[in-house]
Amino acid sequence: MSRVTPDQPRHPAAEAAADARPSGRARPAPRVPAPRSGEPPRGRAPLPVAAGVAALWAAVTSWLPVSVVLGLAQLSEDAGSVPGALRAGLVGWLLGHGVPVETSAGPLGLTPLALTALAVWRLTRAGVHVSRAVGARGNRSPGRALTAAVAVAIAYGLLGSLAALAVGAGGLRVSPVRAGLTFAVLGGLAALVGALRTTGVWVLLARRAPAALRDGVRTGLVAGLLLFGAGAGAAGLAVATGGGDAADMIGAYRTGVAGQAGITLVSLAYAPNATVWSVSYLLGPGFAVGTDTAVRTSEVSVGALPAVPLLAGLPRGPVDGLGAALLAVPVLAAMAAGWLLARRLLRLAAEDRAPVGWSTLLVPAALAGPVAGLLLGLAAAASGGPLGGGRLADIGPAAWPVAGVATLVIAVGALLGAAAGRSLTRTPTR
Repeated sequence: MSRVTPDQPRHPAAEAAADARPSGRARPAPRVPAPRSGEPPRGRAPLPVAAGVAALWAAVTSWLPVSVVLGLAQLSEDAGSVPGALRAGLVGWLLGHGVPVETSAGPLGLTPLALTALAVWRLTRAGVHVSRAVGARGNRSPGRALTAAVAVAIAYGLLGSLAALAVGAGGLRVSPVRAGLTFAVLGGLAALVGALRTTGVWVLLARRAPAALRDGVRTGLVAGLLLFGAGAGAAGLAVATGGGDAADMIGAYRTGVAGQAGITLVSLAYAPNATVWSVSYLLGPGFAVGTDTAVRTSEVSVGALPAVPLLAGLPRGPVDGLGAALLAVPVLAAMAAGWLLARRLLRLAAEDRAPVGWSTLLVPAALAGPVAGLLLGLAAAASGGPLGGGRLADIGPAAWPVAGVATLVIAVGALLGAAAGRSLTRTPTR
């Protein structure tokens, strides 16, 4: 017969009291060893180990694709080898971080911005991984975020110096000190972004910043991204128009299908550079493709050019006719950003049934100009550099004119767009 009675159910409730258990055998309490003084908590990695592993993984994942692409570009019937591809990958990897390389033909310092974007992304993830490994996730500690970023910067700077020494052993000249400092700065800034987001400091800073500043930064970034999109479209259209010349340039290398694919991928690595140059062209300052050259909407003066497929899309002469409509693209992009700012603020105000004052709207629109100008100026500075000695020592746009013109154009356009958005939208009344 079962001993179960109504007072003693077959399945005891989970919330039964501990003292209701039979006192026959008492379960021993689990013994938890006390942590030793100075010993990190279990489950957390030491900061040097976490930073070293994260920096090394970021370096490998951004260097190997370069080695594969450059290895393909070097392929031909009697050329190309694995050591040569790895060495060329180190050279391209250094260039992607903005470290110039001295060759027998002159300095090589034209940074492929696509590789720079890849390296920055991997370094941002390194900051995320290090912050999680040391237990700083969500603790909103600026000190912990900065410590993680500095640790990644030191480890990445050492890797940059080692890469410079390895390239120097192959006959090229690269300064290990400059390489280490450049890698440390880039690695530290990118890792700091990831660490700030992982620790929650980014949200904390955003909440404490004035609302006008937050809206101005957001609007400036939107305007800059719209301009980059317009520049990418214009550059792609120009290269497509001159597609026959670009194909002839690629076919002239006589490297076979794999080699031509590698050359195409190298050209794509410089596609962001062409986008920045196109934006500078649309803004007015233009860019150079060698000393004493200029490519602007009002003037095109170039000499003999290297056989680079991207250069097949250069304009043949000044803008005329319907092409003059290109000059309105930066203003339209800024007006669109200002319009989006007005729509957003009016939507938020409608939820609170409160009016939007002109100062609340126009101050962020005016701040969008300096934000976009700084962004475009930095992009212009990073997109240029020497491509050897002689007349190819000056390639790309000048940073200060681009930043100044962008600041003025974006500020005026955003103000017009924001004012138009508010005027054409009904605002609630108290």
